[in-house]
Amino acid sequence: MPTTAPDYAKTAQEQTLKSIRQGQQLIVEAIRAWANAVEKAIPETPVLPYSDELPKPQEIIKTSFGFAEQLLKAQQEFAESVLDAASPLLGKSSPSTKASSN
Repeated sequence: MPTTAPDYAKTAQEQTLKSIRQGQQLIVEAIRAWANAVEKAIPETPVLPYSDELPKPQEIIKTSFGFAEQLLKAQQEFAESVLDAASPLLGKSSPSTKASSN
């Protein structure tokens, strides 16, 4: 059982991710079942001019998430730089903290 604030936060994050993954898996299974059920009822899609030049759905996912990863990394680096810039102030104790520790 968690005993500190970081432990509680980590446990909450793990439980949230577990719930999200379970929900996502249920959605994937439902879509797969639906796609298999209606596959034969949908006629063959005609080939449109220039359709081979359009990006495939997998390429769109890959490039979109690649960009999101780069953006998240840039945000992390920025947040760490902000903390580093403020480090001279972050290490100081407030006067009330010093007085109560005596």
